[in-house]
This record gives sequence, structure tokens and C-alpha cells, in this order.
Amino acid sequence: MKLVLLDKELVERFQAGERAAFDELARRHYARAYAVAYRMLGDADLAADAVQASFVRAYRGLASYRQTAAFSTWLYRIVVNVCLDLSRRGYRVKTVSLDSDDRDECLGVGETLADDSGTPEDALMRRERVQAVQAALLELAPHFRAVLVLYELEGLAYEDVARVLGVPVGTVKSRLNRARAAFAERFSAQLELFDIASGQTSGADKDGI
Repeated sequence: MKLVLLDKELVERFQAGERAAFDELARRHYARAYAVAYRMLGDADLAADAVQASFVRAYRGLASYRQTAAFSTWLYRIVVNVCLDLSRRGYRVKTVSLDSDDRDECLGVGETLADDSGTPEDALMRRERVQAVQAALLELAPHFRAVLVLYELEGLAYEDVARVLGVPVGTVKSRLNRARAAFAERFSAQLELFDIASGQTSGADKDGI
């Protein structure tokens, strides 16, 4: 039976000179890193570029990484910083229409069609809600988007979100409250845009937020 090493052990092997250990870390964490990048940027190609740049930074910095936080938390910080850098440099995030080739990308990161047994109309409704979640996220300021993605979608604890963003826990909590309010306002507008009746939105929190 193949031995499955912990992230900590892989990091230690890398720091001891076993460079191939990083390949396993990258394979293990690529999907979640990409999910964060896509949620932050809303563009499949740009998210892939951001993740690639993040892993390059991680590879270069791993030798001096002291494991004061989980490897995933350390990696999230790199990914979020790369995405914030792209936003500051003028790369524009984009929404995804129902006819876009990026539609399935949106459904594939942090969102799934949990019940395929419903009618085609039910499936379309759920797709529209998923689209509404992503569209509302992309209307938020990047620092609000980051805290929602990390806490609500990735399920990080307040302390880990604070480590990723480099801010106190109190700032995370206050920023999260403001981000939730801003998201709720924009999500309601997106539901109207997609012609989703208000009486059908009770499951919206299950679609991502």
C-alpha cells in the first residue's frame, strides 16, 4: 500500500532537498487554489495563470517556510495576493453569461449540481443561481470578495482567514459583516436579472454563500 505523506512531511522532504515532493503538494492543492483564483477573478484563463504564478512563488519560497501555519493556509495567502496584485494592475474581472464557455468553470469550482433528478427547469434554475452568486461576488471590492471566498466558500476559520489576509481576526469579522451585506444587495439584483422569483431564493445560500 502506498504511503500517503502529510503536507508537513512533504514540506520537510522538499526542504531536505527532495524537489519532487513539491510536485505532490502542487497536485494535492491545485484544485482548491484554482477555485480561489477563479472566484477572485472570474476568468478561467486568468485564474490558471494566477495559480501558475502562485506555485512558482511557493516553490521559490518553500525553502524558508517555517510551518507556523498549515501549508494550505500559506498557499492561500500567496494565491490571494497574486489575485489582488492582478486586480491592482488593472486586470478586469468579468461576469459569465449563461451562453459563455466559462459557464461550466463557474459550476465546477465550489459549486455542483447537487440533485440531477429534478426537471430540466430545476437544473436551469440552479445554474442561474450559481451564476448569480459568482456575478455578485465579482461586483464586490477585492478585499470583500477575498474574505467571503475564504470564509464562506473555502470554509477557513477566522484565524486562518486572518493569516491569509495578514489582518487581525477582528478585522476579518468586521470585513465579513460588511462583505455579507454588500453581497446580499448585489445578489438580490442578480436574481432579478436572471428572472428568479423571490419566493424561489431560499436555497441560494446552498449555492455558494
